[in-house]
Amino acid sequence: MVELKQDERLDYLLAEKDMRIIQSPNVFAFSLDAVLLSKFAYVPIKKGKILDLCTGNGVIPLLLSRRTRATITGVELQERIYDMAVRSVAVNGLQDQIEIIQGDLKDMPETLGHGKFDVVTCNPPYFPTPKKDEQNINEYLAIARHEIYCTLEDVVYSCAKLVRPGGKVAMVHRPGRLVDLITLFRTYHLEPKRIRLVYPKIGREANMLLIEGIRDGKPDLKILPPLYVYTDTNEYTKEMEKILYGNNDHELE
Repeated sequence: MVELKQDERLDYLLAEKDMRIIQSPNVFAFSLDAVLLSKFAYVPIKKGKILDLCTGNGVIPLLLSRRTRATITGVELQERIYDMAVRSVAVNGLQDQIEIIQGDLKDMPETLGHGKFDVVTCNPPYFPTPKKDEQNINEYLAIARHEIYCTLEDVVYSCAKLVRPGGKVAMVHRPGRLVDLITLFRTYHLEPKRIRLVYPKIGREANMLLIEGIRDGKPDLKILPPLYVYTDTNEYTKEMEKILYGNNDHELE
C-alpha cells in the first residue's frame, strides 16, 4: 500500500472505479480543466510517446492511460506534488507505462530531446504573476495558478520544441488568452487545428478554452460545438455526465 502523508487522501478517479489518485486540499487536487484536457487531446491508441507538462498529481497521465498504450511522461516542478504523482502512478501499478519527472518545463527540450514526442499536453498556470502581497499565501497553489516560474510563451515554446513535426500539442486555458495562444502557436510553428469553448451554462460567458495544434501543420482551424457544464438547475449536462462518468473512450470532438 502506498503511504499517504499529512492531509493527503486517496480518491477514486471519477468513472475509473479501479483507479485511485492521491490528493490534498492544501497542496494539489485536480479540477475539471485537467479532466477535459485529457478527453480533448488526440492520443495514439497502440504506440507512441506522450508528454504532459505541469502534470500536478499525475491526473492527466492516469486518465490518458485508459485511452492509449503509448508511453506517457509527466513533468512537475514542485517536489511535493511530484512525489504525489509518483505515488499515484504506483498505487495504480502503471510504472511500466507512466514515468514522472521532477523538473522545470523550460529545461525539458534539452533534457528530453527535441521532437521526441507524438503528443504534448499541458494545463499551465493561467494567471500573470500578481504582486507579492496579492499572491495566494499557499505557495503550492500560487505556483500552480500563476506564471511565477513560466510564462505562457515559455510553455508554448517548450511544447513546440518537444513535439515531433506533425505531432500535436493540446492545452487548456482561459478564453481571455485565446489571441495570445493563437499568436504564440503560430510564432513557434504550431498551427491551431481545433478549438472548443467551455461554458458554465447556457447564457453565460465561456470560462475555459481547449486548443490543439499540429507542429508544421497547414492552416485549417475547426471551431467545435460549445460544451456546457451545468443545466439551468445546476446539474451536469448529459454530455458532461458522459465525459465524467461515461465510457473511457469519449473524446471532446
